[in-house]
Amino acid sequence: MDEDDDIFSYVAPVAVESPCVNICRIDPATGWCEGCARSLDEIARWSSTDDADRQAILDALPARRAARKA
Repeated sequence: MDEDDDIFSYVAPVAVESPCVNICRIDPATGWCEGCARSLDEIARWSSTDDADRQAILDALPARRAARKA
């Protein structure tokens, strides 16, 4: 098979996985999802953004979860 043959195409795996836990309710006080702690904007752009942005979103989540519990 030649490299230009498009019968099979490789799709690279997503390096940064979604934090979604299928509890999708937005807290009106914070604007964050009660399940994953992302904002609606972050949830909406997740599938089309790059890994650096995804990682930046993930990095913000522990502080949000801690603030939610306080």
